[in-house]
Amino acid sequence: MKNKKLQSMIVIGMLSSISFVLMLFNFPLPALPAFLKVDFSDVPALIAAITMGPVAGILVAFFKNVLDWIFSGSPTGVPVGHMANFATSLLFILPVYAIYRKVSTKKGIAFGLVIGTFSMAIGMSLLNYFVFLPMYTYFLNMPEQTGNALYTTIVLGILPFNLIKGLALTTVVLLIFGSMHTWIEKQRSYYLS
Repeated sequence: MKNKKLQSMIVIGMLSSISFVLMLFNFPLPALPAFLKVDFSDVPALIAAITMGPVAGILVAFFKNVLDWIFSGSPTGVPVGHMANFATSLLFILPVYAIYRKVSTKKGIAFGLVIGTFSMAIGMSLLNYFVFLPMYTYFLNMPEQTGNALYTTIVLGILPFNLIKGLALTTVVLLIFGSMHTWIEKQRSYYLS
């Protein structure tokens, strides 16, 4: 039991490090707000979740953001962007985990990724509207966006960005899933038994 717990901690640490490095290779999408950047750091967190359970995925998402905040900082001094990234990760990986746990096939992972994408897009639209964008404006001492400006930012920026990011993550996960399926199932039987 101790050996499995130690192995889990080591794997979570390794996946967190990989996730942090992937987070450094972020890029904005043309025609969308520049502060929104796509990265593939949720892939290791998703692998942790489906092989070792949701807590492992949550920990990988948490540690990658802590590491990025330590190394990159935050323009507000408060890690609002990192909190938003953490929420994005959870909204994406947890539905995928829940569905894949019930249907452990390529169709199951594909359906989970679609649900995870919509969960992330809708959830982050709401969280940005009510929480993160108001936090940014407060900590940056900027005039608060209200009415049409806030609505436009959400509908024409946040929502399409998260749908595109989800599509990109889905594509990458499905590409690697075929070759990793046997390994994933072996890890699941070891860690989740």
